[in-house]
Amino acid sequence: MSRSVSSVSSSRSGSFFARLLAILSVAVTIVMVDSVNADAEAANPKYAGIVVDAKTGNVLYSENADRLQYPASLTKMMTLYMTFEALEQGRIRLDTPVPFSAHASAQAPTKLGVRAGGTITVEQGILGLVTLSANDAATALGEMLGGGSEDRFAQLMTAKAHALGMTRTTYRNANGLPNTAQMTTARDQARLGIALRQHFPQYYGYFSTRAFKFGSRTIRSHNRLVGSVRGVDGIKTGYTRAAGFNLVSSVQVDGKSIVGVVMGGASTPARDAQMRNLIASYLPKASSRGGSSALIAQAAPAPVMIVTPAPVQPKKAQQMAKTITAAQPPISAAADLSLPHKGPLPDARYQVAETEVAYAETAAPKSDNPLVAQPMPAPTKVKTMAFKPQAAVAAPKPMPASMPSEQGDTSVDNVTTASTTPSPTRAASTSNGPTGWVVQVGVSPSRQMAMDLLEGAKSKGGKALASAKPFAVAYAAGGDQLYRARFGGFDDQRDAVNACKALKKAGIKCWAAAQ
Repeated sequence: MSRSVSSVSSSRSGSFFARLLAILSVAVTIVMVDSVNADAEAANPKYAGIVVDAKTGNVLYSENADRLQYPASLTKMMTLYMTFEALEQGRIRLDTPVPFSAHASAQAPTKLGVRAGGTITVEQGILGLVTLSANDAATALGEMLGGGSEDRFAQLMTAKAHALGMTRTTYRNANGLPNTAQMTTARDQARLGIALRQHFPQYYGYFSTRAFKFGSRTIRSHNRLVGSVRGVDGIKTGYTRAAGFNLVSSVQVDGKSIVGVVMGGASTPARDAQMRNLIASYLPKASSRGGSSALIAQAAPAPVMIVTPAPVQPKKAQQMAKTITAAQPPISAAADLSLPHKGPLPDARYQVAETEVAYAETAAPKSDNPLVAQPMPAPTKVKTMAFKPQAAVAAPKPMPASMPSEQGDTSVDNVTTASTTPSPTRAASTSNGPTGWVVQVGVSPSRQMAMDLLEGAKSKGGKALASAKPFAVAYAAGGDQLYRARFGGFDDQRDAVNACKALKKAGIKCWAAAQ
C-alpha cells in the first residue's frame, strides 16, 4: 500500500515538473522571439522610435525621432484630441448624432460600414477609432467638427498640432489614409500621446477599450499590448504600406509613467516586440517623482457659454454638419517637454497624394526647464498658401516589395491652409492688460461675462489671488469676438503657477503663461 501511494505521489510530482518545464520552455521561446524581433526592428532602415518620461519630459531613448514619417492611423489620435476638446467645451455630446456623407461612407477599410445618410453617436465614433481604427468614422467626425469639410478639419488639426509644439506635423485628412503631405515625427507623436492623457483624463479611458458592441457585431481592439503588458493603457496602432507599422503606447506602473513610439515597423509582431523591449528597458529608468501638469501646452479652457446641440433625427443628419461650429479656442503656449526640434522644418512644398489605399491593421524668455510653460506666441496675420504639386521633402522611402500590396486611390492634394492664431481686435480693449505672468480661467462671448467669471474665480482662489488683477482681452475667432478672462499682476512664474493650482483645487480650470 505504501509503495502504491509513493508511486502515485512520484507520478504526480513528475507530471507537475513536466508541466512546469513545458511552461518555462514556452516562456523562454517567447522571450527569445521577442528579442530577435526587437533586434531586427531596430536595424530596420525605416524605423524610428522614442521613449519619454511623461512625468519629467526627459527623453529616455531616441532613434530617428525627428525624421519625417507617415503617421498612418496615428492621425486618429489628433482626430480624437479634437473630439475630446469639443466634448469638454460642450459643442457636442457623447450622444450627438454623427452624420455620414457619401465621402465618409466611401472611405477604404477598415471601417464601420455605415451607409451615406446614416448616423452613429459620437461615443460610437470614438470607440470605432480606438478599437477598429475605423476610417469612415474618423472622416465623419472630421466633417462634423470641420463644419462639413474634412479639408477644413485637417487645417484645424495642423493648427492644434503646432499649438501643442508638434511643429513638424502636417495633417491632410482625419483618418491617416495615404497622402504624402501628411507627415509627422516620433517625437511629435510622443508629445500628442502625453497631451491626450494629460488634457483629457475624463475621456482617456476609451483608449484601453478591448472590445465594444456595434449593432450585432463585437469589434475587438487592434492594440495587442493593452491587457497583455502590465501598465499599458493605450494608445493607438497604425499601418499603411508606405508608413509601415506604427504604435504609440502609454504605460503607468508603480508611480512611473512613460510614452513610447515605434514607427516604420516591418510587421505587427516586430513592432510589438520592439515596444515591449522599450518598455522593459526604459520604464525602470523613469522617475517616480514630479508631475506632468506643465510638460506641454495646456488644453484651452472651455467657453463659459456652453451650447449643446439638440438631438437630431436621422432624416436631419445631413444638415447637422453645417450647424456644428468649427471655431477653435485660443492657442496656448507650447512648453519644451525636453523634446527639442532638431534639423530644418519641412519645406512648404508638397507632392500630389500617392495613389494607394491604406488599410488599418486587421490583426518671459523661454526656459530650459521642461516643467516651465513657455511664453505665448505673438498673434499673427492670417496667411493663405496654395500648395503646388512638387516633390515631398524627406519622404520615407517606399516599403520593400514583400510588404502587402494595396489598391488605388485617386485623391489629390491641393488644399489651402491658414494660420488660426487669433488676431487682436479693437472692439473692447486696446490693451492686452498687465505684462508678465498671467493666469487664464476661461473665454466668454462678452467682456462683462468674462469679468463675472473672474469675480467668481477670485472668490475661490483665496490668498493666491489676493493681489491678482482681473482683466479681459478681446480677440477674434472665426469671425466672432471673444474675451479671454485673465488674472495678472503676478511677480513671477511661481506665483502664477501656485494661483492656478489653487484654482484647480477649487474646481476651476486654468493655465499660466507669460503675457
